[in-house]
Amino acid sequence: MLDRTLQPAFKEIDAVSFVEAQKLVLKNNIPVFVVDAGEQELVRIEFIFANRDWQAQQPLLPSITNAMLTEGTNTLTAAEIAAQIDYYGAYFESEYGYDQSALNLYSLTKYLPQTLPVIKDMLLNSCFPQKELDILIRNQKQQLKISLEKNATVARREFNHALFCDSLYGYQVVAADFDAVNREGLQAQYQKIYHPANCTIILSGKIAPETLLLIEDLFGNWQSEQQLAPFKVALGNTQQKLIYIEKPEALQSAIRIGIPTINRTHPDFIAFQVLNTVLGGYFGSRLMANIREDKGYTYGIGSGNASLQAAGYFFIATEVGVDVCAATLIEIEKEVNLLKTELIAEEELQLVKNYLMGSLLGSLENAFSHADKFKNLYFYGLGYDYYERYIQTVKNINPEELLLLANKYWNYNDFFKVVVGKM
Repeated sequence: MLDRTLQPAFKEIDAVSFVEAQKLVLKNNIPVFVVDAGEQELVRIEFIFANRDWQAQQPLLPSITNAMLTEGTNTLTAAEIAAQIDYYGAYFESEYGYDQSALNLYSLTKYLPQTLPVIKDMLLNSCFPQKELDILIRNQKQQLKISLEKNATVARREFNHALFCDSLYGYQVVAADFDAVNREGLQAQYQKIYHPANCTIILSGKIAPETLLLIEDLFGNWQSEQQLAPFKVALGNTQQKLIYIEKPEALQSAIRIGIPTINRTHPDFIAFQVLNTVLGGYFGSRLMANIREDKGYTYGIGSGNASLQAAGYFFIATEVGVDVCAATLIEIEKEVNLLKTELIAEEELQLVKNYLMGSLLGSLENAFSHADKFKNLYFYGLGYDYYERYIQTVKNINPEELLLLANKYWNYNDFFKVVVGKM
């Protein structure tokens, strides 16, 4: 009988198994990646498109074009699309990110012959009805107005702009940008982006042979004369290292600090993830232990290293009471500099290593999460050996290597510092 008074024995994670994506190619050369796993008759089908040729003169075209895919086609209204998908217990969503846009379908396998043609209709025949466009623009304008009342949102926007200026990654949307959106521009963007030469399909779940045949039948004959526009990001950053936006009535100040760094393709990225975790990447991090647990300045503080296709950036983010804002900045600088001058204790580093290995293992709970891990590789031109390197780096990195890494990438005087509220 199990003795629950005894602590379970600790077991170190030696390896992590991945369900690797298998590549197929439709007859029109659309790449299809299949992550076949799971017991339930459920699939997710993602149609992913690169956000090519972004223009600051029309910054909202990519996101609004993507959002409008679900708002009506030449044959179906938005209500009819929703009703037909809902009837079969399926779910669909448009998804916009800096680097890619997507249209995703979640459906029971047996109902794909009924649900997948609706997705095809949206990808091939969206019509961008004016009534729905007016509603969407009105709603998004209102959401922007509300979000700009939040110090954390303003800090994030100012921080991104400081790092990347008026590029795809740094542009700050304003209300007037919505007024430049019209159906003609959306239709031109639709033709430029949503075509087979710019499409990647990822299937995950329990994939039946009939599903692959259906994909070929519906999308293998999809043709377009459109050529690939370039994917380009005009990177640059401001010279202003401290950006302070005073809010006289604020009770809390939002802080965002960081610097452009490296993305997932760089050889140092995995080791840098370990260093970031020590500083602020999990609940037991140094920033949390000092600024939340010891000082009580905040409910939460964290750091991260964001990976984009054309860039990467390191950031620290928190919200604190206005009376302790200046003190918080001092403590953040102290914690960054300690990692540049003192070796991390072996016990602390081992805890971080266990956390990272456990997080990796815990993130692979189903076929969809395995597909997400694959996307982290594919869109950066990486293979599954990346995760082998990840595991070996996490297990074997030592305090001396992390000290060198901190000195290589962190110079606090070079960090961009954004404070919104009061200092």
